[in-house]
Amino acid sequence: MKGFFLFRFAFEAYLWILVLIPLLAGFFVWAFQMKKRAMARFGNLGLLERLSLSVSRRRQIWKAVLILLAFFFLILALARPQFGTKLRTLTREGQDILIALDVSLSMQAEDIRPNRLEKAKHEIVSLIDRFQGDRVGLIAFAGKAFLQCPLTLDYGACKMFLDFMDTDLIPVPGTAISEAIEKAVAAFVEKDRKHKILILISDGEDHERDPVAVAREAARQGVVIYTVGVGSVQGVPIPLYDARGVQTGFKKDRRGNVVMTRLDESVLQKIALESGGKYYHASPGQAELGRIYEDISQMDKKTLASQQLAQFEDRFQYLLGIALVLLIIENLLTERRRLKKEWKGRFES
Repeated sequence: MKGFFLFRFAFEAYLWILVLIPLLAGFFVWAFQMKKRAMARFGNLGLLERLSLSVSRRRQIWKAVLILLAFFFLILALARPQFGTKLRTLTREGQDILIALDVSLSMQAEDIRPNRLEKAKHEIVSLIDRFQGDRVGLIAFAGKAFLQCPLTLDYGACKMFLDFMDTDLIPVPGTAISEAIEKAVAAFVEKDRKHKILILISDGEDHERDPVAVAREAARQGVVIYTVGVGSVQGVPIPLYDARGVQTGFKKDRRGNVVMTRLDESVLQKIALESGGKYYHASPGQAELGRIYEDISQMDKKTLASQQLAQFEDRFQYLLGIALVLLIIENLLTERRRLKKEWKGRFES
């Protein structure tokens, strides 16, 4: 382990508060001058100074200086100074996991509350929170598919991208499951023949291509696909909403008939079977992605990242202690001083 000296402020922006110190010092100077002018208006300045010999002007100045110094050290403590002399190697092990989420209009169906899409997004967030060292990415698909978030160890950023996924994200209608699988295969590192996992969440209604054949080809490249079916097999209408979120009716075909969306479990089951994964039907609870995570956690892991990170330690406590000591001294320091000889008036003999 190699070491070197490092110094930084965790919150450098707070250092801008230091510009207030000259203003505060100017305020003290102005206050002393105003006090002197007020005494001059009250009576003879020389006489008043003799009457107030017990008040030390020098101590008043020192009290102001102590307040300024305490304020200075408090600001430095607020900026959190950090010192570091260590360097360690961080190694992460896990899987490459892509989550393909169906954002087609049929995912607005409310056979699962609040609707299919929101239910799926909620479960994905719960799944991401359980990851430890796994790289995760997002694919959004409807009539087209695209990589919403590349594989990353930044789970916060991944959840932020997930929050933007909605049925308005892709204007092309349809459910391109085949294209979503192809996008996932392209997003994985080609040289790896394992540690590639795709979690596909959809209602399974792909009428354009043969997703099972595409899944078979993905399996040849080492991709294991877990599928999660969202919705009911009986069929429900698709609600439509205006820009204000008010429901305006249900989706209809060209003949004016209400379109019913049904979960096609057979397609999702075949995709999982062809790739060595498993199929789960989404339930009102949140157990499906949890079971998938348990399967993933038992797989062999690979080294995903290795980097050297400097270990910084907070040292704001010392500056905060200095500021508190200065404030205590300022509070104990009185403005009065002891007189060697008591003044008895101008008629003293």
